[in-house]
Amino acid sequence: MFFQLLVAVLLQGSVLPQWLLEFGLRIERAFEPVRVVLEPILSDPVVAAIWALLVITSLGGLWWDLRTNNQPLPSMMKFVWTLTVLYSGPIGLAIYWYTGRTQISRDSFWRRGSRSTSHCYSGCGAGEIVGITLAQGILALNTVWVVLITFGFAYLFGYGLNIGPLMQEGESFREATKDAVFSETPSITVMEIAAIGTDLLLAGTAGIGSILFWMAMAFSLSIGFIAAYPVNVGLISLGVKEGMMNPQEMR
Repeated sequence: MFFQLLVAVLLQGSVLPQWLLEFGLRIERAFEPVRVVLEPILSDPVVAAIWALLVITSLGGLWWDLRTNNQPLPSMMKFVWTLTVLYSGPIGLAIYWYTGRTQISRDSFWRRGSRSTSHCYSGCGAGEIVGITLAQGILALNTVWVVLITFGFAYLFGYGLNIGPLMQEGESFREATKDAVFSETPSITVMEIAAIGTDLLLAGTAGIGSILFWMAMAFSLSIGFIAAYPVNVGLISLGVKEGMMNPQEMR
Protein backbone atom coordinates (compact mmCIF):
# COMPACT_ATOMS: atom_id res chain seq x y z
CA MET A 1 0.00 0.00 0.00
CA PHE A 2 0.92 3.65 -0.31
CA PHE A 3 2.16 4.28 3.22
CA GLN A 4 4.40 1.22 3.14
CA LEU A 5 6.10 2.58 0.04
CA LEU A 6 6.25 6.05 1.57
CA VAL A 7 7.89 4.73 4.73
CA ALA A 8 10.61 2.98 2.75
CA VAL A 9 11.37 6.05 0.65
CA LEU A 10 11.31 8.61 3.44
CA LEU A 11 13.20 6.56 6.01
CA GLN A 12 15.93 5.93 3.48
CA GLY A 13 16.39 9.70 3.11
CA SER A 14 15.61 10.47 6.77
CA VAL A 15 13.00 13.00 5.69
CA LEU A 16 10.51 12.33 8.49
CA PRO A 17 10.84 10.64 11.89
CA GLN A 18 9.94 6.97 12.04
CA TRP A 19 7.21 7.46 14.66
CA LEU A 20 5.32 9.80 12.32
CA LEU A 21 5.46 7.35 9.45
CA GLU A 22 4.40 4.48 11.68
CA PHE A 23 1.48 6.62 12.82
CA GLY A 24 0.50 6.98 9.17
CA LEU A 25 0.63 3.21 8.76
CA ARG A 26 -1.66 2.74 11.75
CA ILE A 27 -4.15 5.20 10.27
CA GLU A 28 -4.06 3.36 6.96
CA ARG A 29 -4.75 0.03 8.65
CA ALA A 30 -7.59 1.54 10.68
CA PHE A 31 -9.29 2.87 7.54
CA GLU A 32 -8.60 -0.19 5.41
CA PRO A 33 -12.25 -1.39 5.62
CA VAL A 34 -13.38 2.00 4.30
CA ARG A 35 -10.94 1.78 1.40
CA VAL A 36 -12.11 -1.74 0.54
CA VAL A 37 -15.71 -0.51 0.29
CA LEU A 38 -15.09 2.78 -1.53
CA GLU A 39 -12.38 1.82 -4.01
CA PRO A 40 -14.57 -0.34 -6.31
CA ILE A 41 -17.37 2.23 -6.15
CA LEU A 42 -15.09 5.11 -7.12
CA SER A 43 -13.54 2.99 -9.89
CA ASP A 44 -16.90 2.23 -11.50
CA PRO A 45 -17.39 4.04 -14.86
CA VAL A 46 -21.16 4.16 -14.29
CA VAL A 47 -20.70 5.90 -10.93
CA ALA A 48 -18.26 8.33 -12.54
CA ALA A 49 -20.71 9.10 -15.35
CA ILE A 50 -23.56 9.69 -12.90
CA TRP A 51 -21.37 11.96 -10.80
CA ALA A 52 -20.27 13.94 -13.87
CA LEU A 53 -23.92 14.39 -14.86
CA LEU A 54 -24.80 15.56 -11.33
CA VAL A 55 -21.95 18.08 -11.39
CA ILE A 56 -22.95 19.45 -14.79
CA THR A 57 -26.60 19.71 -13.73
CA SER A 58 -25.63 21.40 -10.47
CA LEU A 59 -23.43 23.91 -12.29
CA GLY A 60 -26.29 24.66 -14.66
CA GLY A 61 -28.62 25.26 -11.72
CA LEU A 62 -26.08 27.50 -10.03
CA TRP A 63 -25.41 29.63 -13.10
CA TRP A 64 -29.13 29.93 -13.83
CA ASP A 65 -29.79 31.16 -10.29
CA LEU A 66 -26.83 33.54 -10.32
CA ARG A 67 -27.97 35.05 -13.60
CA THR A 68 -31.69 35.13 -12.84
CA ASN A 69 -31.94 35.83 -9.11
CA ASN A 70 -28.53 36.76 -7.74
CA GLN A 71 -26.80 39.09 -10.16
CA PRO A 72 -25.87 41.54 -7.34
CA LEU A 73 -23.41 39.03 -5.88
CA PRO A 74 -19.78 40.14 -6.46
CA SER A 75 -17.83 38.35 -9.16
CA MET A 76 -15.48 36.86 -6.54
CA MET A 77 -18.38 35.20 -4.72
CA LYS A 78 -19.76 33.86 -8.01
CA PHE A 79 -16.32 32.43 -8.78
CA VAL A 80 -16.10 30.82 -5.34
CA TRP A 81 -19.51 29.21 -5.66
CA THR A 82 -18.75 27.96 -9.16
CA LEU A 83 -15.62 26.16 -7.95
CA THR A 84 -17.41 24.83 -4.87
CA VAL A 85 -20.13 23.27 -7.02
CA LEU A 86 -17.56 22.02 -9.54
CA TYR A 87 -15.73 20.15 -6.78
CA SER A 88 -18.74 18.85 -4.83
CA GLY A 89 -21.66 18.86 -7.28
CA PRO A 90 -25.10 18.83 -5.60
CA ILE A 91 -23.47 19.10 -2.16
CA GLY A 92 -21.82 22.36 -3.19
CA LEU A 93 -25.08 23.59 -4.71
CA ALA A 94 -26.91 22.86 -1.45
CA ILE A 95 -24.29 24.84 0.49
CA TYR A 96 -24.73 27.78 -1.88
CA TRP A 97 -28.52 27.57 -1.68
CA TYR A 98 -28.53 27.55 2.11
CA THR A 99 -25.77 30.09 2.78
CA GLY A 100 -24.82 32.09 -0.31
CA ARG A 101 -28.00 33.47 -1.94
CA THR A 102 -29.36 36.94 -1.36
CA GLN A 103 -32.71 35.26 -0.65
CA ILE A 104 -31.62 33.52 2.57
CA SER A 105 -34.14 34.20 5.33
CA ARG A 106 -31.45 35.40 7.74
CA ASP A 107 -27.72 35.21 8.14
CA SER A 108 -26.22 33.20 10.97
CA PHE A 109 -22.96 32.20 12.55
CA TRP A 110 -23.14 28.79 10.87
CA ARG A 111 -23.88 30.25 7.45
CA ARG A 112 -20.86 32.54 7.79
CA GLY A 113 -18.79 29.47 8.59
CA SER A 114 -20.02 27.71 5.45
CA ARG A 115 -19.22 30.71 3.25
CA SER A 116 -15.78 31.07 4.81
CA THR A 117 -15.04 27.37 4.26
CA SER A 118 -16.23 27.61 0.65
CA HIS A 119 -13.88 30.52 0.04
CA CYS A 120 -10.94 28.50 1.37
CA TYR A 121 -12.17 25.39 -0.44
CA SER A 122 -12.29 27.01 -3.86
CA GLY A 123 -8.64 28.07 -3.82
CA CYS A 124 -7.24 24.95 -2.17
CA GLY A 125 -9.11 22.66 -4.53
CA ALA A 126 -7.73 24.46 -7.56
CA GLY A 127 -4.25 24.17 -6.09
CA GLU A 128 -4.64 20.44 -5.57
CA ILE A 129 -5.76 19.85 -9.14
CA VAL A 130 -2.93 21.95 -10.59
CA GLY A 131 -0.35 20.39 -8.29
CA ILE A 132 -1.27 16.79 -9.06
CA THR A 133 -1.57 17.45 -12.79
CA LEU A 134 1.85 19.11 -12.88
CA ALA A 135 3.74 16.78 -10.55
CA GLN A 136 2.25 13.46 -11.57
CA GLY A 137 0.73 14.01 -14.98
CA ILE A 138 3.38 16.20 -16.62
CA LEU A 139 6.61 15.76 -14.65
CA ALA A 140 5.91 12.14 -13.59
CA LEU A 141 7.57 12.64 -10.21
CA ASN A 142 7.51 10.06 -7.45
CA THR A 143 4.70 9.96 -4.93
CA VAL A 144 6.55 11.87 -2.21
CA TRP A 145 7.15 14.84 -4.49
CA VAL A 146 3.59 14.69 -5.78
CA VAL A 147 2.33 15.05 -2.20
CA LEU A 148 4.68 17.91 -1.33
CA ILE A 149 4.05 19.84 -4.54
CA THR A 150 0.29 19.37 -4.29
CA PHE A 151 0.31 20.63 -0.72
CA GLY A 152 2.39 23.63 -1.80
CA PHE A 153 0.05 24.57 -4.64
CA ALA A 154 -2.95 24.24 -2.35
CA TYR A 155 -1.38 26.76 0.02
CA LEU A 156 -0.38 29.05 -2.85
CA PHE A 157 -3.85 29.13 -4.40
CA GLY A 158 -5.57 29.32 -1.02
CA TYR A 159 -3.52 32.32 0.03
CA GLY A 160 -3.76 33.91 -3.42
CA LEU A 161 -7.54 33.89 -3.38
CA ASN A 162 -7.38 35.96 -0.19
CA ILE A 163 -4.45 38.26 -0.97
CA GLY A 164 -6.05 39.62 -4.15
CA PRO A 165 -9.26 40.92 -2.54
CA LEU A 166 -7.31 42.37 0.41
CA MET A 167 -5.08 44.34 -1.95
CA GLN A 168 -8.17 45.59 -3.80
CA GLU A 169 -9.36 46.94 -0.44
CA GLY A 170 -6.19 49.01 -0.14
CA GLU A 171 -3.75 46.80 1.74
CA SER A 172 -0.16 46.48 0.54
CA PHE A 173 1.04 43.12 -0.75
CA ARG A 174 3.04 42.58 2.43
CA GLU A 175 0.10 43.39 4.71
CA ALA A 176 -2.31 41.30 2.64
CA THR A 177 0.06 38.33 2.66
CA LYS A 178 0.52 38.58 6.42
CA ASP A 179 -3.24 38.77 7.00
CA ALA A 180 -3.93 35.85 4.65
CA VAL A 181 -1.30 33.62 6.25
CA PHE A 182 -2.53 34.46 9.74
CA SER A 183 -6.22 33.90 9.03
CA GLU A 184 -6.12 31.05 6.51
CA THR A 185 -3.28 28.75 7.57
CA PRO A 186 -5.26 26.71 10.16
CA SER A 187 -8.15 26.15 7.76
CA ILE A 188 -5.94 25.28 4.78
CA THR A 189 -3.79 22.94 6.85
CA VAL A 190 -6.70 20.92 8.23
CA MET A 191 -8.45 20.86 4.86
CA GLU A 192 -5.37 19.61 3.04
CA ILE A 193 -4.41 17.00 5.62
CA ALA A 194 -7.92 15.55 5.37
CA ALA A 195 -8.20 15.84 1.59
CA ILE A 196 -4.73 14.63 0.62
CA GLY A 197 -4.81 11.91 3.27
CA THR A 198 -8.14 10.62 1.95
CA ASP A 199 -6.91 10.79 -1.63
CA LEU A 200 -3.77 8.83 -0.78
CA LEU A 201 -5.75 6.24 1.15
CA LEU A 202 -8.11 5.62 -1.75
CA ALA A 203 -5.91 6.21 -4.80
CA GLY A 204 -2.30 6.48 -3.64
CA THR A 205 -1.08 4.17 -6.40
CA ALA A 206 -3.67 5.02 -9.08
CA GLY A 207 -2.52 6.47 -12.38
CA ILE A 208 -3.62 9.90 -13.51
CA GLY A 209 -5.55 8.36 -16.40
CA SER A 210 -7.67 6.11 -14.19
CA ILE A 211 -11.23 6.79 -13.07
CA LEU A 212 -10.26 6.09 -9.46
CA PHE A 213 -7.65 8.86 -9.51
CA TRP A 214 -10.16 11.59 -10.34
CA MET A 215 -13.13 10.21 -8.44
CA ALA A 216 -11.00 9.82 -5.31
CA MET A 217 -9.87 13.42 -5.73
CA ALA A 218 -13.47 14.64 -5.95
CA PHE A 219 -14.44 12.60 -2.91
CA SER A 220 -11.41 13.72 -0.92
CA LEU A 221 -12.07 17.39 -1.65
CA SER A 222 -15.50 17.12 -0.04
CA ILE A 223 -13.94 15.37 2.96
CA GLY A 224 -11.54 18.30 3.23
CA PHE A 225 -14.46 20.73 3.26
CA ILE A 226 -16.16 18.84 6.08
CA ALA A 227 -12.95 18.73 8.12
CA ALA A 228 -12.27 22.45 7.67
CA TYR A 229 -15.79 23.65 8.47
CA PRO A 230 -15.48 23.55 12.29
CA VAL A 231 -12.06 25.20 12.00
CA ASN A 232 -13.56 28.12 10.09
CA VAL A 233 -16.43 28.40 12.56
CA GLY A 234 -13.88 28.54 15.38
CA LEU A 235 -11.77 31.17 13.61
CA ILE A 236 -14.85 33.34 13.07
CA SER A 237 -15.90 32.97 16.71
CA LEU A 238 -12.41 34.10 17.79
CA GLY A 239 -12.47 37.07 15.43
CA VAL A 240 -9.57 35.76 13.34
CA LYS A 241 -11.75 35.56 10.22
CA GLU A 242 -14.79 37.57 9.21
CA GLY A 243 -16.14 35.15 6.63
CA MET A 244 -17.59 36.10 3.27
CA MET A 245 -19.99 39.04 3.45
CA ASN A 246 -23.70 38.61 4.13
CA PRO A 247 -25.43 38.12 0.74
CA GLN A 248 -28.65 39.63 2.13
CA GLU A 249 -26.92 43.03 2.12
CA MET A 250 -26.46 42.86 -1.66
CA ARG A 251 -30.11 42.82 -2.65
